[in-house]
Amino acid sequence: MKKVEVVAAIIKCNKEILCVQRAENSLEYISKKFEFPGGKIEKGESKKEALQRELLEELNITTNIKSLFLTVIHEYPDFELTMHSFICEVKTKELTLNEHIAQEWLTLGNLENLDWAAADIPIVNKLVNNG
Repeated sequence: MKKVEVVAAIIKCNKEILCVQRAENSLEYISKKFEFPGGKIEKGESKKEALQRELLEELNITTNIKSLFLTVIHEYPDFELTMHSFICEVKTKELTLNEHIAQEWLTLGNLENLDWAAADIPIVNKLVNNG
């Protein structure tokens, strides 16, 4: 099975967290699902360097990457995903959606209301349960 390693950002602004919706995809299990933004780690990049690059590419933002939050290993039907999520902070909610079709800024209590990609659910659960 193909293995993919990615980074994801839990972006906080005040008491809200950024949630972004994927575009339609031929892989039904991730099509139009919500996720934490991020992407693949390129050869020679550290996890934090990859996250900064991906956030610039996807959202045209720079964040203050604080700390590793949770690493999730999830098996999708076509590949195994290892996702390293980081707590990040921004001072403004201004961003540009270059790859996603929607954004939501939600408080912890509302995160579970979205249709999340399966690999992101453990992160959502830990955020909600740990406050």
